[in-house]
Amino acid sequence: MNKIDVHTRRNFIKTSLAATAGLSLLDLNAKADTLSFGFEDAPATHNMMIVGEKTVYISHLPMFDDVNAEGTEFTSPHRRQVIIEATFMQQGRDVTSKYSSNRQSNPDEKMYTLEPAKFVLGRVDPKGTALKKFRGNAVFRGHLERGGEVFIGKQGVASFDVIVKKVVHFHKFDPKGTKPAQLEYLLFGKGPELFMAHFITKPDDFDQIVSVKIPGHGLSDLQLGKGLHVVFADRENTALTRMKEKQIGSGMLQLPGVPSKKLTVEVAREFYFEEGELATNAVFEATEEEKNSGFPE
Repeated sequence: MNKIDVHTRRNFIKTSLAATAGLSLLDLNAKADTLSFGFEDAPATHNMMIVGEKTVYISHLPMFDDVNAEGTEFTSPHRRQVIIEATFMQQGRDVTSKYSSNRQSNPDEKMYTLEPAKFVLGRVDPKGTALKKFRGNAVFRGHLERGGEVFIGKQGVASFDVIVKKVVHFHKFDPKGTKPAQLEYLLFGKGPELFMAHFITKPDDFDQIVSVKIPGHGLSDLQLGKGLHVVFADRENTALTRMKEKQIGSGMLQLPGVPSKKLTVEVAREFYFEEGELATNAVFEATEEEKNSGFPE
């Protein structure tokens, strides 16, 4: 499979960047107006990472792209960080276990990915229409944009349903927002399976998902299902200073209405790391840090 094909977010960004360079001022204003007035995005292919065995979580692969004329919106349809607890249903049968079994049988494979059929990601917002399901094309062992192997469904063909059991986290990137100075993660999971995803805000930024061990954390599945913020105050918010495999760090758990709680966090495994695609000017070849971390093209 080509590293970049017509179904990928990468192709969309490359195409849109090239097209933008040739747009007239009228075209640019029209694009900006559409975003400014809050029109819903057109359906798009929002590829996602998959983690978890007993409980399945899917994490949208985001991008920033350009900013509209008013500076109020990133123009990419992938301008949201979204984490969902999900299951897979095919012809009325739950096939989630097919994914879980495949992951258990391939312990050395870090990356599993989902290619959904085109849908409007904004509809997943729990504060909005709260979409309960969308169609999926294929589940891949490996990265679907970098030569992964299909084992559920068929690439480019809607063949099963992705059931949205719970939206763990949902936020749209704000060009006028503030980027945290200290390293910040979203903690989620259920039972013994705990994960952290880097909290993404503005370019230059990075996407990362790790599994973690937090002895005696005292958090319920209900609390973890809300995507709790953990801040590592002794680390700058950069890819180089991120939490890496086998590292132990002291994080401050942010719980609404109560004082911050100290957590000792050990990173067990880094399932995904990407920085080039979240740069101010997106880079589609592997960066040196991605290569060093085992996530080459």
